[in-house]
Amino acid sequence: MRRARGFTLLEVLIAVAVFAVVGVMAYGGLQAVLAQQAIARDNADRFREIQFAVQQVSRDLLQLNPRPVREPLGDGYRAALYSDPRGEVLLEFTRGGWTNPLGQPRAAVQRVSYVLEEDLLLRRHWFVPDQTLGVDPVEREVLSGVQEVRLRFFGPGGWSEEWPAGGTGADPSLRPLAIEVTLELEDWGEIRRLLEVPN
Repeated sequence: MRRARGFTLLEVLIAVAVFAVVGVMAYGGLQAVLAQQAIARDNADRFREIQFAVQQVSRDLLQLNPRPVREPLGDGYRAALYSDPRGEVLLEFTRGGWTNPLGQPRAAVQRVSYVLEEDLLLRRHWFVPDQTLGVDPVEREVLSGVQEVRLRFFGPGGWSEEWPAGGTGADPSLRPLAIEVTLELEDWGEIRRLLEVPN
């Protein structure tokens, strides 16, 4: 009479234990891969956001138009490009190159301003360059996580942190030769862009 052969209880328990250890290790590896994938996706999204913001600011400044605009009350003119580091608005300027493919009744130039509110860099624009009181701008978030924005303007007298560099008596249509934009971000540190202004 032949005896039936099979696995002993001890062999089955050892096999189950080995399988459990391998399964836990594989699950840990999968979790690490998924975490790295999420980090890489977040970094790529943030990089795209920063790249879009830098391109937006660069496109705007490369389309600077020398047209001054009327003050909202109509009692004077505001410079084509205005920046005061002590003011609420970081930068305000007239921008050309505003395409109108639908032929809407609006100007070909646009008044644009950049504002830093908390950690958000906001872009505002008006549909008419000569604004009146009560006309609200169109506002759009350009970049989040911004700690500081610094601007420098290179003109005939050298570098200046405000524009017009000569003060209120300067020519309101005067544009700088170059603009340096520095963004201080919470996660990426300092990003600096130097732009030559077409004249």
